[in-house]
Amino acid sequence: MSAMAKPNNSKNRRIAVLMGGLSAEREVSLKTGQAVLKALLENGCNAVGVDVGHDLPGQLRAVGAEVAFICLHGRYGEDGTVQGMLEMMQIPYTGSGVMASSMAMDKVVTKQILLYHEISTPGFVVYRAGDDHTALLARCRHFPVVVKPAREGSTIGISIVKDMGQLEAGLDEALRHDDLILIEDFIQGDEVTVSILNDQPLPIIKIVPKSGFYDYASKYTPGQTEYLLPAPLEAVLYNRLQEVSVAACRALSCRGAARVDFMVREREFFCLEVNTIPGMTATSLLPKAAAAAGVSFNELVMRILGDAGLNK
Repeated sequence: MSAMAKPNNSKNRRIAVLMGGLSAEREVSLKTGQAVLKALLENGCNAVGVDVGHDLPGQLRAVGAEVAFICLHGRYGEDGTVQGMLEMMQIPYTGSGVMASSMAMDKVVTKQILLYHEISTPGFVVYRAGDDHTALLARCRHFPVVVKPAREGSTIGISIVKDMGQLEAGLDEALRHDDLILIEDFIQGDEVTVSILNDQPLPIIKIVPKSGFYDYASKYTPGQTEYLLPAPLEAVLYNRLQEVSVAACRALSCRGAARVDFMVREREFFCLEVNTIPGMTATSLLPKAAAAAGVSFNELVMRILGDAGLNK
């Protein structure tokens, strides 16, 4: 049986909000964690912030944690490692479990699972550090392509490569962040995202970055991106994207809140990735979608808390 932390009894439990951490997304995680901690305190919860370091078990014992609200983005937080540790410590936690977190963090594994479930995703090639460059170049026949670390988020280390001459530089940048690289067909179209909350889709957002590319600066700098909510899509496509988003999350066994990103080209769509711990900052997409569905930020936090548990 799962140990569940429901909103109606969690106020009396010591909630540790795990933030910061050791990944390249540390700064974003701190903003997410502070926003969540503030909401929990405003809801009358017994919550404390924990800036996650190498001795997380000791930190959790020191604050008397009974529930963990995970606000860690990227490695050592979103990838199943912290979830596994919490399972061993028998501390219920928010979001997806060990396996779902691990699979969704790896963009290559995610795409393989999407293809198995017949969910369209851009064509791709995988490169591992040390692989034969000549063989890779022979496989990359179509440009432009998107080169990205397979196990990073927030568009860290990502580049759009327009021809063979730029591929080496794109690989070098991505290899700074991971030794597993995804080289993906570039889809010219509109970027949209579908947030899922406890297995239910929220209104779709169309992302229109002023720079033309939704990179780190466009994501986290206020005013650099326009968000169209709900996304101006025809009804059949809109509904289908929501259905496929739920299907993708179920295929990966996601729990709590998640976000599924797509590129849309006319009536076609291509699933890019599934995020198991979406951001909760001032510019983040999940809170925007929830607000459009009539769910305030504080209520969103409590709904995510309500699914905390073990054995996921």
